[in-house]
Amino acid sequence: MEEKNLKEAVLSQFPKQDKEDILKSFPKKGAKSGTLFMVVASLFVVLAGVGTGWLLSGKSFGKTAQTGERTTVTQAEKSDKEAGISDESEFPDTAEGTLVEGGIENEGTHHLERQGGPSQNVYLSSTVIDLQSYVGKKVKIWGQTLSGQKAGWLMDVGKIKILD
Repeated sequence: MEEKNLKEAVLSQFPKQDKEDILKSFPKKGAKSGTLFMVVASLFVVLAGVGTGWLLSGKSFGKTAQTGERTTVTQAEKSDKEAGISDESEFPDTAEGTLVEGGIENEGTHHLERQGGPSQNVYLSSTVIDLQSYVGKKVKIWGQTLSGQKAGWLMDVGKIKILD
């Protein structure tokens, strides 16, 4: 009984409040108009970002920016003495030597043996030319130097010419 009296004494110190006074509901506003506004604003932001990126890139869809002509991929040419892409300016690096099959530790499919020993070898791969048909021949190659892990010089061959 004493516990009950103590509890009543403590509670009597605080004013009584009804649950209705404590909990109040939020006023209802037009939820549909707010949602519609958010959707339209989000769509606007996305379209503005795409448009800005397109303008800053300076490119048009499928055409070159300067002439308006469609771009095409250069085709590889092949004859008895040479093969590859005829535009040598696309492949600025050149080397001469005897083409041998085999790369170095998974870098290159072939290599070019040059004067000066193995340290002067050029390790080769090609996405344009079948190098296998030139194995054992003295050739000049045009290509693009690549970064290799083991090969001192790794090149993507774009054009090859038989010198013998």
